[in-house]
Amino acid sequence: MASLTFYYGSGSPYAWRVWLALEHKGIPYEMKTLSFDAGDNKRPDFLAFNPRGLVPVIIDDGFVLYESAVIVEYLEDTRPQSPRLFAAEPRERALQRRLVREVDQYVAPAVMKFATLRRAAASGSSEEQIDGATTDLGKELARWERMVAGDYLAGAFSVADITLYPQVAIAQRVVTRLKGALPDGFLGPKLGAWTRRMEALPMTRKTWPPHWK
Repeated sequence: MASLTFYYGSGSPYAWRVWLALEHKGIPYEMKTLSFDAGDNKRPDFLAFNPRGLVPVIIDDGFVLYESAVIVEYLEDTRPQSPRLFAAEPRERALQRRLVREVDQYVAPAVMKFATLRRAAASGSSEEQIDGATTDLGKELARWERMVAGDYLAGAFSVADITLYPQVAIAQRVVTRLKGALPDGFLGPKLGAWTRRMEALPMTRKTWPPHWK
């Protein structure tokens, strides 16, 4: 039996990041999927692991850890012999960490605001608010179009890719479900090619959010 337990919630980009990391590194795990609708993340037994009531959480031989970026670094530090997510060279690794920070600080809030306003449009979000969120997300994605350094964001496949991809996938899902949410081609040619490359990876298909299927 796997010694690592992974608490997951379908549709969480942060939990998806950790799931991708586990699959990329080939780490055995037992996954426990929580239902947000059922309030599983607010149960006392789960709050004992993470008092914030958020996924992901891992328990590795009794060691409890939450916050997805930290979990991914922990997995890399404790399993350095498996396929790497961080470069060994300090400057390359620093660049990858910078990209992770930029996703979490700039892309994720833009995607969340865009998705929330679009979904709530029928209940009173103003067109001005929606247009503003759409413009902000478009500008952020345009920055990433300029940053793509090769087949993957930092050249070789890395932690940066598993951090950005879930956010882009959420934005795409909103566009697909709500026609006209963003202009056609809102992903530039380089970012669009990167997205298709990520979609084709076996680990992406394996970890696709169950309720999206």
